[in-house]
Amino acid sequence: MADKASDGDPPVSVLFVCLGNICRSTMAEAVFRSLTSGSSRITHVDSAGTGAYHTGDSPDPRTLSTLADNGIVDYNHAARKIQSADFTNFNYILAMDRHNLRDLQRMRQRVERPDGGSQLGKLMLFGDFGGRKGETVVDPYYGADNGFDIAYEQMVRLSEGFQREVLDSGEADRG
Repeated sequence: MADKASDGDPPVSVLFVCLGNICRSTMAEAVFRSLTSGSSRITHVDSAGTGAYHTGDSPDPRTLSTLADNGIVDYNHAARKIQSADFTNFNYILAMDRHNLRDLQRMRQRVERPDGGSQLGKLMLFGDFGGRKGETVVDPYYGADNGFDIAYEQMVRLSEGFQREVLDSGEADRG
C-alpha cells in the first residue's frame, strides 16, 4: 500500500468477501472500482471468498452479464480464497453477510498477534454502508437472473455509502 494518497488524505484499500468469490464479492469489487475510479485515495481493491470452491474460476456469467448491462465491461478476476496476509494488506475487509463475517472474525483471530504488532484492517459488513446497519447482501447464485440486477443495485448503493462515509469524510482507519 502507498503511504499517502496524492490529496493528503490517508490511502484506502478495500477487500470484498463472500463465500465463493464468483457473484457478490466480484460484483462489489467491479462496481466499487467503477464508482471510485477517479479517487486518488483508493490504492487497492480486490475480492476473495471464505471458501475455496471456485478458486481460479472467472466470475459467474450472470455477474459479468449484469455488469456489462450497466456499462462495466473491463472487469477480469480469478476467484481466490482469502489469505492471512489480506488482514494486514487491506484497510477495509467487507463481508457480504453475517455468516462470512463470522468466518472472517475467526480467521482474523488466528492472525492477530498478542503484542498488537500487526495493524489489521477494519472488518465489517458491506451492508453497514447502506443506511441500515447489519444489512445483508443477498446471494443471487441460486435464485432467478433478476437477483443479479437486485444485487447490482445494492452494490451501487453500498459503494456510494462507503464513499460518503469513508472517502468523503476523510475517515480511513484500521481496527
